Amino acid sequence: MAQTTIPFSNLSPDLILDAIDSVGVVTDGRLLALNSYENRVYQVGVEDALPIVAKFYRPHRWDDVAILEEHIFVQSLADAEIPAVAPSLIDGKTLFTYQDFRFSIFSKHGGRAPELDQEGVLEWIGRFIGRIHSVGALSEFKHRPALNIETFGEEPSAYLLSRGMMPKELESVYRGVVAQALDGVRRCYERAGDVASLRLHGDCHMGNLLWTDAGPHFVDFDDSRTGPAIQDLWMMLSGDQDEMQKQFNEILLGYEDFYDFNPRELHLIEALRTLRLIHYSAWLARRWDDPAFKVAFTWFNTQQYWQDRILELREQIALMDEPPLALGISGNF
Repeated sequence: MAQTTIPFSNLSPDLILDAIDSVGVVTDGRLLALNSYENRVYQVGVEDALPIVAKFYRPHRWDDVAILEEHIFVQSLADAEIPAVAPSLIDGKTLFTYQDFRFSIFSKHGGRAPELDQEGVLEWIGRFIGRIHSVGALSEFKHRPALNIETFGEEPSAYLLSRGMMPKELESVYRGVVAQALDGVRRCYERAGDVASLRLHGDCHMGNLLWTDAGPHFVDFDDSRTGPAIQDLWMMLSGDQDEMQKQFNEILLGYEDFYDFNPRELHLIEALRTLRLIHYSAWLARRWDDPAFKVAFTWFNTQQYWQDRILELREQIALMDEPPLALGISGNF
């Protein structure tokens, strides 16, 4: 079946159920779309068994070897008894194809948002991420890209400026501000020095962390990449500088039970935040031919949107020159 230019236009409920039936999982017709924009994810009823979760990958985003590399990483976490949700192995495979759509099947794992104000929760999350990094450092990705200035800053900003998506009167302003922002990112990396890279979750925010009585577990390693350890820590922080300092200290208390943290990476927090902001705008722009994005992100590509992004980057330029968080100890790093 030939794909149209709209990635998921042919992904009908019948096709979804037929795809899952094709690998020997007998569905009962129940289908619930879950919240996902990059891929399409569904809870699917199964005859005489618990529901499963089926993930249909966005065409042309990752090639097969990159997807399988993610699967191997998550399975290595599960093998180490780290509660990460790995794809199901069916007849020795975790990645399947049906009528040009690639998909994987996962067991259903429920959970709730963590209650961060409860004592010990952030420390527990820190231990969890430390365990992920201890396994992530044992090998390396060969087919998945790194998270760095080029992939999350230079290339995405060049894409945005080449597409003519923003109002003409703001284009030159954005060009100048993003150039300043990337100069600030480079200075942050220079201050950090030669920091190690390892396999990461990559999109380590509270929306991908589910909590049960047994503790936290992460879902959705789709954005897993190679990068500095702090990438999986800074998105756990929120609030003003004092609040983030307190949160970071609690997270690190658990994290260092399993993995040593290099304090020089603290220089990268605002740099990585800046890169994520640039990359996010480019991500929306690249997906703008997908009707689901126009419905969900109605505010994108308006004059107000680009004015806000310019202001946001100017704020980041200032923040990148401020002293970073500390480890609660004296001394320079």
